[in-house]
Parts: sequence; structure tokens; C-alpha cells
Amino acid sequence: MIMSETKGPEANLVRMANQMADYFEAFPEAEAAPGVADHIRKFWTPKMRAEFIKFGEAHPTDLHRLAREALVLLKQPPTT
Repeated sequence: MIMSETKGPEANLVRMANQMADYFEAFPEAEAAPGVADHIRKFWTPKMRAEFIKFGEAHPTDLHRLAREALVLLKQPPTT
């Protein structure tokens, strides 16, 4: 698990994304980052997603590897 030094309103988003990434780490590689991205799309508000993307782009080292990969996926249109 990444121990982030993130402070402020983004800290909770980073913590939640990193916890999801820890969970999905047990999944096959092809399903892991898409699983994180899918969960964020389904359960986070548009504002939360936008804040996460903005913060993650500026501070990628605060994010778990799978959360960083999910961030890239979140910037793409969802596939159906």
C-alpha cells in the first residue's frame, strides 16, 4: 500500500483510490486497472472523478500503480 503524504480535500480520494487498487491487485492484470476505473466511474460523482484526475496528474507518485493506470482509463470515454 502507498503511504501518501497527501493533505487537504484530495487526501480522501487518494486513500480510497489506493485502497481500491490494493483490492484489485489480486485480480488478473488485464482486469485490475479497468476494475478500479469502472468502480470509480460507477460510484464516484463527476466532481470526485475530476478532482482525482487533476490531483493524480499533478502527483502521480501518491497513487498506487493500478490507481495511476485507472486514471489514464478514466480520461478515455468508457467502453460499453
